[in-house]
Amino acid sequence: MSVLRNIERGIEGLVERGFRRAFKSSLQPVELARKLAREMDDHKTVSVSRVYGPNEFHVYLATDDRAAFESYETALTAELETYLEAHAAAAGLSLVARPVVSFETDADLRAGEFGISCRMAEDVPEAPAAPEPDGEAPEIPAPAPAPPPPVAVAAPNRGLAGVSGTQVLTPAAARQGAPALAIVVGGNRHRVAPGVTVLGRSRECDIVVADPNVSRRHAEVRLVGTDWIVTDLGSTNGVEVGGRRVGRHVLEDGEELLLGTARLHVEID
Repeated sequence: MSVLRNIERGIEGLVERGFRRAFKSSLQPVELARKLAREMDDHKTVSVSRVYGPNEFHVYLATDDRAAFESYETALTAELETYLEAHAAAAGLSLVARPVVSFETDADLRAGEFGISCRMAEDVPEAPAAPEPDGEAPEIPAPAPAPPPPVAVAAPNRGLAGVSGTQVLTPAAARQGAPALAIVVGGNRHRVAPGVTVLGRSRECDIVVADPNVSRRHAEVRLVGTDWIVTDLGSTNGVEVGGRRVGRHVLEDGEELLLGTARLHVEID
């Protein structure tokens, strides 16, 4: 563990060696290092013969904090990656590739707040080398656009399109006999109306979940027949029900949803 302590001192030294005057945030780099290590431990994957840790980390910072890091972000990123590599070795975790840390600005965060998302990722192929003078640049095909998430669409006088073989009624029909749904977030009870209700960190969502680990548009809830369905909208940290990650799930009374680190309680009458 002395190796990790030495690296931590090096991370702290980045601020001491000339950046203290520019660093006005209450967020200290060594806090990020320790939190990244905890995220690596919390999101490990047990394989047949090894335990793997995530190696790709995205750190979301408030606007002021990102500006404070700007003058030495490259050096800090390298220090954090070295720290994570040493932590994985000390904890007995295998990595599919060397750790990579990147920073992003999130205007919804306040100074001192930050969020982290992580995953396992193979090495990314290096970009083609720049052409020699008078040479022609290699043609790089544009990546194919990602397919949009499945969305139920309205069909006049026939209800909505079927989802996974389940009959979907029109909104008018769905209201008749459909159970009432409420979602409790941080002690606040939100009644959910028939239609589509979006949950996420953005203030534009129908139900705002103020957690830095929640995506801006994290999940949606809609009435399908007489069932309430929660669907992950391609969020970074996913949706969990009963400790299991789900893409689409029929809600039941008393269940607990986990969005990022936010716990939401389901009440169905």
